[in-house]
Amino acid sequence: MAVLALAVAGRAAAIGVGLIFLIAGIDQWRHRILLPGVIANYRLLPRTMIAPAATLLPALEILLGGALIAGLAPLSLVAAIALLLVFAGAMAINIRRGRTHIDCGCGHGALRHPIGWPPVIRNLALAALLLPGLLPAPALSAMDSASALGAGLAIALLVHLFQSLGALAASPVHRR
Repeated sequence: MAVLALAVAGRAAAIGVGLIFLIAGIDQWRHRILLPGVIANYRLLPRTMIAPAATLLPALEILLGGALIAGLAPLSLVAAIALLLVFAGAMAINIRRGRTHIDCGCGHGALRHPIGWPPVIRNLALAALLLPGLLPAPALSAMDSASALGAGLAIALLVHLFQSLGALAASPVHRR
């Protein structure tokens, strides 16, 4: 029973993170004119790598999101965990540098999403949620798959809700 629960949890996490990557990739593509600036603000890549990174990142997130939703494991899971850890690391480095004023680039291009420890923890938690998907698992029944789909949607919606609330709290209108 525990193995089945882990399998459902792993599938739910893959769907949730897949949706997060898919939405983020599409949004970054839609606001691609802003992405090179967001990446440059992190001050982690040489200038010559910023434009290629800004071109590749949305495509990678869309592709990875689709692969996670489709259940193409384990490669998509490993890649998603790695990408989440890279994002968390980039934010942590800049937080340690005292550069919390920069935009994380993880949400809607028109909203400001400042970096801080909460998004770092969120990315680490999402990476950890994907780990059960790497374990050998039994085939899921239709009911188990439906449960995973519902839980995955809930994960994605909760992440976007808290991300949006954080962006609204950081907006100049709500700052005092």
